[in-house]
Amino acid sequence: MLGELNNRQLIDLLERQAFGRLGCHLNGETYIVPINYVYKDNAIYAHSGIGKKIEMMRANPQVCFQVDEIINTFRWESAILTGNYTELSGELRQQAMQGIIHRIMPLTNRPGEEPSHGISSELHQNIIVFKIELTEANGRYEHHDS
Repeated sequence: MLGELNNRQLIDLLERQAFGRLGCHLNGETYIVPINYVYKDNAIYAHSGIGKKIEMMRANPQVCFQVDEIINTFRWESAILTGNYTELSGELRQQAMQGIIHRIMPLTNRPGEEPSHGISSELHQNIIVFKIELTEANGRYEHHDS
């Protein structure tokens, strides 16, 4: 059966997953990259070094985010969300970074060998921590009873 995800199903999908795709657009160019994230209170929280996506989002904060869970060809869920990018600082930045680390670290094979999600302390200071405040969300699914 094909269908649309309701609000609870969308939130559940966002909370189950840790990786999605972020889309930015600037001056006629669209750029899509995979990111790890944590979802909380109608927002996506993530981090990045300075680069193309940060530069594009600073210039055009309207972004798209896509996440999916694919079990097989006939059992999947997918969501496309839009929102606005903002950079975090101070206590909000620290809280978001801790949330990201706690979400991602259990997924690594060597959590004790990778401090702060593999980010050295000197690099940690240069990391941009950001939030995508979601403004619209749509999702679809295909599930077949066996």
